[in-house]
Amino acid sequence: MSYAPDGQQYQPYRPQGQTPQPPHGDQYGQPYGQQPYGAGGGQQPPPGRPQPPYGQQPQYEYEPQDHQEQPEPPRRKSRGRRWVIAGATVLALAGIAALVMNHYEIPPFTDKGSAVSFGQPSAGGGKKNDAPQQAANSKMLMPTGPAADFKNSMTLPDGTHVAVTTLDGKKSGFKGKVWVWAPKEYNDPKFAKSGFPVMIALPGGAGYPSNYWMGTDLGLQTSISKWYAEGKSKPFILAMPVLNPAPDDKGIYWDGSDIPGQPKMGTWLAEDVPDLMKANFRTVKSRDGWAFMGSSTGGFAGLKAVLKHPDKFKAVIASGPDIVPDSSLWKGHDKEKAENNPEVLAKQLIDSKGPDVYLAFQVGDSENNKKTLPDVQKFIATYGNKGPIHAELRVIRGGQHNAKTYVPNMGEGPVQFISKVMEGPVE
Repeated sequence: MSYAPDGQQYQPYRPQGQTPQPPHGDQYGQPYGQQPYGAGGGQQPPPGRPQPPYGQQPQYEYEPQDHQEQPEPPRRKSRGRRWVIAGATVLALAGIAALVMNHYEIPPFTDKGSAVSFGQPSAGGGKKNDAPQQAANSKMLMPTGPAADFKNSMTLPDGTHVAVTTLDGKKSGFKGKVWVWAPKEYNDPKFAKSGFPVMIALPGGAGYPSNYWMGTDLGLQTSISKWYAEGKSKPFILAMPVLNPAPDDKGIYWDGSDIPGQPKMGTWLAEDVPDLMKANFRTVKSRDGWAFMGSSTGGFAGLKAVLKHPDKFKAVIASGPDIVPDSSLWKGHDKEKAENNPEVLAKQLIDSKGPDVYLAFQVGDSENNKKTLPDVQKFIATYGNKGPIHAELRVIRGGQHNAKTYVPNMGEGPVQFISKVMEGPVE
């Protein structure tokens, strides 16, 4: 049955006032009682039908022929079908609304802001002695507490969380945000009694009020999980603190150091942030489970921290780093500036035959600062692979001075270099 676009039943065209005529020889369309057969009609009834008594009208029912088939009335949609369509429409609209609300992080369609404990009692809950005891000879350090108030910042596809807290640094006196992330293995029952290595990831640029490594768009978290699955990396827990205490307006930054008269950002990075991680996660007791990574000024801060505190940290991945401190805030503080200079610190470490440190550099050959690559090469030539200092350099062909260049290339050498000498998970 064919239907017109407006849903009305199709009717063949007929000139006005005309009605369809039956084919020649077919006269059953005449009114009842005027059929030509019967009394005086001279016609015979259709084959197979009995002849009526003389003078009586035949009582045959009218049977339309194929060409006279009457059109069916327009079909109406069943009530059930209408309900199905209405239900599907409601579900589709609800799905679209949920996606929109999730995108704009509107509860209950997002878990952003919900508490994240990483296996620890939430802040203010639990007792000091609730943590399981560990053997004295264990390489793992159980969380020391108190538990921080972590709020979910985002949830990754594998169910892991990037969470954030505000840390009131007891040693530095600085108060700022720290983002954390633990790989899925951390909550695997297989590793329930294991301590995990920690990597403190520092950004370049302002490094305030956020740390760009906390965003999943750069893929640092998923890359670590991928590299671990490939046997290239340790399953690092990430700590991602703010690098500076304020915006770097007019080019002002703090070199991740304790500059006299300024917030003690060196103490914040090297002591307060590690203390936060020890309080809330199962970590590695020794320096073999602690490392830095960073890009640009964050690379400098991580490099300097490892050389300044080789008793606390074993390795660093420094991408496109500065080699010497150059903040304008050092003016008038030459002595303190030298105490935070990687070149000076490297020489001191060599002379003292201090503990081994592992420095993995990576630099793009298309960095906007054309001095970056030659400065790193000069540093390695002067101090690298001498005494306790072990260094390697990966030059990224076509690489530029940005995090999107650095992350994928970390998996092509630097992360293996430091992972080979670090420990974790350990019991």
